Amino acid sequence: MHSTSNQLFVAYLGGDPPPGRMGEDHEIVLVVAADIASARAAARKKWSGTTRAHVDAIRPVSAVDGFRILLEATSDVFEDEIDTTFEP
Repeated sequence: MHSTSNQLFVAYLGGDPPPGRMGEDHEIVLVVAADIASARAAARKKWSGTTRAHVDAIRPVSAVDGFRILLEATSDVFEDEIDTTFEP
């Protein structure tokens, strides 16, 4: 995929198992990049784990639930508040 304009990507990251663990940690991150290769690199930089990250899956996102995603440059500060309410 080659593109000259930035687009939104969602990436599913995995981290090598830490010592004493049998399984990987995972997290999902959003990045804006011009292409898949750049998006992969940007996603790995967002990894918050303690071991080396790898990209398990990545895809561009242009629409969600019938709504088109449009990117617009901004100077707004990213709010990283996460709702950790568990809902079984």
